[in-house]
Amino acid sequence: MRYVNWISTSVLAGAIALSSGHTSFAQDTPPKPEPSAKQDLKNAGNDTKDAAKKTGHAVSKGTKTAAQKTEQGTKTAATKTKTETVKAADKTKEGTKTAVDKTKQGTETAAHKTAEGTKTAATKTKEGTEKAVHSTAHATAKTADKVADKTKPKEQ
Repeated sequence: MRYVNWISTSVLAGAIALSSGHTSFAQDTPPKPEPSAKQDLKNAGNDTKDAAKKTGHAVSKGTKTAAQKTEQGTKTAATKTKTETVKAADKTKEGTKTAVDKTKQGTETAAHKTAEGTKTAATKTKEGTEKAVHSTAHATAKTADKVADKTKPKEQ
């Protein structure tokens, strides 16, 4: 037990020696003097300058980011506009082709109907003309027979 007391006392004595007072080593730094009003003004000016620089850098970075985002947005919008314009042109082209095809079909149908109507009219006109000719020929023959009967000497 004596041995433990002796070690404890030695450690305690060493700790007190190291912590007490101002121990001198090879490189001591002198204590800092209290800042003066002049030094406070300098420090405030430097702080303001540093804050202004940081603000300027932040604004510059924000402006560059905004410009880049605007450029990307503009490119995206231009690409989408181009794509949609091409789609619209294709749809218009398809619509025009469809309209041309339908107009062609309508014209062909109308031409066929007109041709059929013309043939029918020609046939009916021919038939009517033939009837008129036959009727006229028949009437002429009848009239000629009547005239022949009157010009013929009567048989007694």
